[in-house]
Amino acid sequence: MTNTDDERIAALQKFTACDISDALVKLKVPGAGFLPDLQLLGQPNPADAPVTIAPASTILFARKGETLDSPTANIPKNTHWADITQPGTIVIIRQPDGQKNAVCGGIMAVRMKVRQAKAIVVVGRARDLDELTSTGLPVWARGLSTVGAGAESTPWAVEVPINVDGTVVNPGDLVFADLVNGVVVIPKDKVDQVLELLPRLTAADDKVKADVLNGTSVFDAFKTHRSNL
Repeated sequence: MTNTDDERIAALQKFTACDISDALVKLKVPGAGFLPDLQLLGQPNPADAPVTIAPASTILFARKGETLDSPTANIPKNTHWADITQPGTIVIIRQPDGQKNAVCGGIMAVRMKVRQAKAIVVVGRARDLDELTSTGLPVWARGLSTVGAGAESTPWAVEVPINVDGTVVNPGDLVFADLVNGVVVIPKDKVDQVLELLPRLTAADDKVKADVLNGTSVFDAFKTHRSNL
């Protein structure tokens, strides 16, 4: 078993987001870690690494004028949330559902890049598409807007748990951001179990595909190779 975070990340690079979710299903993680309905903004450069893996840092927005019971607001006075981006992380921004404004734009993306973020995931809307993509960071969002954050949203807290349609993301969880298949979050206490499962799951799938190519039914191939996992 791998012992350091760098070794764990290197081992995970061999797999896809779909492989990760398969393992998380086996481990009964709610939502299999998947962050749904995200779109990769811009076209990835073929030279870019297909997968970015890094710990999560989180930013929670509230509706303008709203006071949340939990978590406690914790962004220091006279500080912009982008200025306290944690280096080496994938930044996950949670906007209240149903809003038309963006919560991340070009200036924020540039600041996160300078602060050494690895990628940006906006569970909500973004804007300034050309500026976002010019940072070279992988950026995902649920949609776009022309409207700035202040119209409907207020940054509330950083480094707090956030809920994305039943998938809970905690600061420090490992984010597996796959340019092709999407974004999956591995709970930090499940990473070693995921790494233990992945080789067996992918080997079983390879055997299933080989059998199906040779004329075996999917039902029988699954029964032979997947039933004991």
